[in-house]
Amino acid sequence: MSDRSIVVVSAGLSQPSSTRLLADRLADATVAELAQRGITAKVETVELRDLAHEIVNMTLTGFASGPLREALDKVDRADGVIAVSPVFSASYSGLFKSFVDVLDKDALVGRPVLLGATGGTARHSLALEYALRPLFAYLRADVVPTGVFAATDDWADAGSDRVNPLPDRIRRAGRQLAEEVADREPSAPAGLYDAVPSFEDLLGG
Repeated sequence: MSDRSIVVVSAGLSQPSSTRLLADRLADATVAELAQRGITAKVETVELRDLAHEIVNMTLTGFASGPLREALDKVDRADGVIAVSPVFSASYSGLFKSFVDVLDKDALVGRPVLLGATGGTARHSLALEYALRPLFAYLRADVVPTGVFAATDDWADAGSDRVNPLPDRIRRAGRQLAEEVADREPSAPAGLYDAVPSFEDLLGG
């Protein structure tokens, strides 16, 4: 069996959070679909809540260190990315956008990405299409067709969408991401000095 790396970026603010719950479900679905194709997958989760101060510091200084540097490297080396944000004021969270802002401009070029979002009611669901998807299109990521939004009612046994319930949406999205990841060669392993900042980074240039 060949190996792939799936990095989950979760922008949930509470612990536990519905955002992390959705992110984990999407990761599980992707791993299961990859296994059916004879591919093992390692899942690494980046909790932005734990990196909030470091993200602000990098925004101000242009330099990432410690856990944030590790998180950025994980995204840069991933074979596939699952990105999930809560929806506030009809868009992704500020913390989520701030993390995207500190990514290298080419970090997601051609990389398979599955998008997810959570909110209190289904009326926020279009944020996936008019906010998240254009953002990742700008970053030139290869975003899978199915994005998954989960409202509070979706976590109930019956779910708020009887025609297209949440578990079905999660399985479909996981299958699409798995197909994209399986069709690509595995990402190259990190080099010994990959995490060492360049002189340009050190000088803030």
